[in-house]
Amino acid sequence: MHNSPGPELIMGIRNLAGLEACYKYADAVYFSTDRLSLRAKAKEINLENLEEFVSEVKARNLKAYLAVNSTVNEDRLEEAGNVINAAAKAGVDAVIAWDPAVILKARKSGLRIHISTQANTTNHETAEFYRALGAERIVLSRELSLEEIREIRQRSEVEVETFVHGAMCMAVSGRCHLSAYVLGKSGNCGECTQPCRWEWELHGENNLVMESRGKYLLSAKDLCMIEHIPALLGARIDSFKVEGRLRDPGYLEVVSRCYREAIDACKEGTYTREKVDSWLSELSSVYNRGFSTGFYFGIPGLEGFSPEKSMNASEKKRRAAGIVENYYPRQHAAAIKLLEEGLEIGNEILIEGSTTYLKQRVTSLIKNGMSLQKAEKGDEVGLAVDGTVRRNDRIFII
Repeated sequence: MHNSPGPELIMGIRNLAGLEACYKYADAVYFSTDRLSLRAKAKEINLENLEEFVSEVKARNLKAYLAVNSTVNEDRLEEAGNVINAAAKAGVDAVIAWDPAVILKARKSGLRIHISTQANTTNHETAEFYRALGAERIVLSRELSLEEIREIRQRSEVEVETFVHGAMCMAVSGRCHLSAYVLGKSGNCGECTQPCRWEWELHGENNLVMESRGKYLLSAKDLCMIEHIPALLGARIDSFKVEGRLRDPGYLEVVSRCYREAIDACKEGTYTREKVDSWLSELSSVYNRGFSTGFYFGIPGLEGFSPEKSMNASEKKRRAAGIVENYYPRQHAAAIKLLEEGLEIGNEILIEGSTTYLKQRVTSLIKNGMSLQKAEKGDEVGLAVDGTVRRNDRIFII
């Protein structure tokens, strides 16, 4: 872990591959189990393997934070107790929660408590209220300006954490009901179908369709504060949080590295415009919906939305090539099948699975005992690999 004074860099992950991608740069990771989370699709960590997963996090000298941040209805109280008991047994460093029932259960179990952004904390008195309940950190509302964050930090003794990068919800602190109304899938229970990213038309009276700047009227740009790290440090924010528990490991590697380099550059006095431009270029190369500074410098207008593009604005997209069929550790090689695209010597590839994250160049391709310069789609070949891979891992050209 990076123990030098300054903000903690915390990354959202969903599995061991994500951990492998960002552990060299992060100070902590946050994740959820397959229940009571706002990311219901993240099911790879469960109550049965939570202890093992936390051990893997701590083996890399990172802190482990468990999100228990969905709505807890009456019939889910027992489940909440089970999650908290599992968290205490696993030794997580804190639970991220906002529901008072979960907070009380965590406190009774002796767990540290971080208040989720779902609580929409917007002033120092509310922060102190949660501190009185036992919370040691508040993940502040995303709708606060930098000046408001600075004032809360000055007037409260509790630690503050703020988002610095990743997806922004068009609803207040993510408390959105649109998905529930449209498809019966509650975003507050982790099942958001993201209707804000769909194409919408604006209708006026008499069935007129109004002109607008684009079709994606509700799609907010991603938050990106890499250009303003000195200002964030000046506000004495304790933890910088990156959204993206469902993003791929390649995204996590690039974002964690860029923000680690930016934080360290500020501390070392080497933070320059040239470096910022380089980081922005790298961040733009991975999944994004365009960038904005959110509410940090005032309420965003239309510039905070991306009406022309619903999802990935990155021009550089990875391409699926094939799968791993077998791994031979003694030969440092894998048998692969090229289902979607061919490979050639020199390609930069990514091999990814639920526990695998390996980025490398193609240095050797073998078919029927013969070395190849290029393998075609449909070929089954041997590939020299730089690390451990597993059957059914996916291979991407990047």
